[in-house]
Amino acid sequence: MRLFIDSMTGNKLFDNTEKAFALKTDGALERAYALFRMISSESLVKIGTNLTKVALNMHLPVDGLIRATVFDHFCGGVNEQDAMKVVKLLQSVGVRSVLDYSVEGKEEQAQFDATRDKVLSLIEFSTEKSSMPFAVFKPTGLGRFKIWEAFAQGSLQGPLLEEWNRVVQRYDDLAIAAQRNKLMLLIDAEESWMQDGADALCMEMMLRYNKSVPVVFNTIQCYRHDRLDYLKAVHLQAKAKGIKLGFKVVRGAYMEKENERARNMGYPTPICRDKRHTDEVFDSVVDYILQNIEDISLFMGSHNEESTLKALALMNELGIDKNDPRVWFGQLYGMSDHISYNLSDQGYNVAKYIPFGPVKDVMPYLIRRAEENTSVAGQTSRELELLKKELKRRKEART
Repeated sequence: MRLFIDSMTGNKLFDNTEKAFALKTDGALERAYALFRMISSESLVKIGTNLTKVALNMHLPVDGLIRATVFDHFCGGVNEQDAMKVVKLLQSVGVRSVLDYSVEGKEEQAQFDATRDKVLSLIEFSTEKSSMPFAVFKPTGLGRFKIWEAFAQGSLQGPLLEEWNRVVQRYDDLAIAAQRNKLMLLIDAEESWMQDGADALCMEMMLRYNKSVPVVFNTIQCYRHDRLDYLKAVHLQAKAKGIKLGFKVVRGAYMEKENERARNMGYPTPICRDKRHTDEVFDSVVDYILQNIEDISLFMGSHNEESTLKALALMNELGIDKNDPRVWFGQLYGMSDHISYNLSDQGYNVAKYIPFGPVKDVMPYLIRRAEENTSVAGQTSRELELLKKELKRRKEART
């Protein structure tokens, strides 16, 4: 595999910290370094997480502290107007945005309707801004977890069937709006024991709305060892129906929960045996999509440098243009800036996921980010290495 070299510095592409952190002030760099140092300690993350939950449940005035630390680093703001400041900043260096209303854990039908309406408003909001070509939502943002489980188990009857039909209508509303406004709709993936239902409904939406171009994108979590087989089966179905597919490809975010449930309930885990196995599944899924780019569009959500370089090399080998509209690279806001901004500088399509919402409602998302950074080997140390390198470079440039 040939290395992609940054033409200006001669370094490997993702080592260019000047471009990676060009949007950060010295103060922002120092705060980011302090934050990732804290996140690197598993014990500190656990203590901080528990204290934050207690403080919020007791309605203590901690919003300001949370906003000044973890919230402002990983989130765009408490509403879309706040987030637009971040969107405009990213657009100035050619990086697009995916505004993600990251409110989780709701159970009432009125709340699901409200989430649907919020995403609808974001779709209309995004059409005015070329910097936001995607909208996004979670299945459990539009319906109770239990309704997804019931569908996956084939037990939809009576009131549950009526509730399911309301979920389908919410999906329809969003897909129609996305198609009308020429946006792409990313649908996140969740736990495996409800995902069969989410996959089935997403495929139904693809059959309706992906006639000539992909409007609806499902998500493939590659820590599930069966995902390449799933992709191939769906591809065959799509070719038979004459539609286009779109997939966001990620490694996955529920590994510990998945393995624990499998142990407790006595069934084989659907999760890959280790990180190396997950990497192999991820790379094989991306490879399959790029090999079939005429049928399947790709949103590659990854903070992994090696997998990203493999994808770039394969695009080059297959003659896929850097800015081909069927291929996107995505990272979370506040993470892996060395990948995002250096890819964008080289002409690739890049989008940052920008969560937003009220501080208390977004806390489950923020806690997952902190826990994931602690558990993923090398992720936090790489962030710290690059932040330290850029702080040193700036200091030397001033002397």
